[in-house]
Amino acid sequence: MSKPAVMIIDDEKVVGDMSKYHLEAAGFEVETFVDPAKALDRFREKSFEVVVTDLKMKGIDGMEVLKTIKSLAPKSQVIMITAFAHLNTAIEALRGEVFDFFPKPFKIKEFVESVRRAAERAQA
Repeated sequence: MSKPAVMIIDDEKVVGDMSKYHLEAAGFEVETFVDPAKALDRFREKSFEVVVTDLKMKGIDGMEVLKTIKSLAPKSQVIMITAFAHLNTAIEALRGEVFDFFPKPFKIKEFVESVRRAAERAQA
């Protein structure tokens, strides 16, 4: 059985690196991107069960990533992370079919468990 594929998009490289380290240790195949345009190009080439994206990024933001992912692969699950956690943003994200929402800094154990549940939903 192949490992669930996870894409992480965050303009802070350290966030992607830290998330990749913990998710690979938990049994996921992980690719990280700091440029959302390059990430979406890669998504068009390869399927990912879960996409973790930062909300606020230069150029393409997390809401645009969400809309693009859902239009290309509706079963893929999107988890949003942000340093700008406002209730209205969270509500907007959840209405846009986000699987989960994490304000930074987040607890890694809860994050990994959320990714696991998202991968299970994507594979169902």
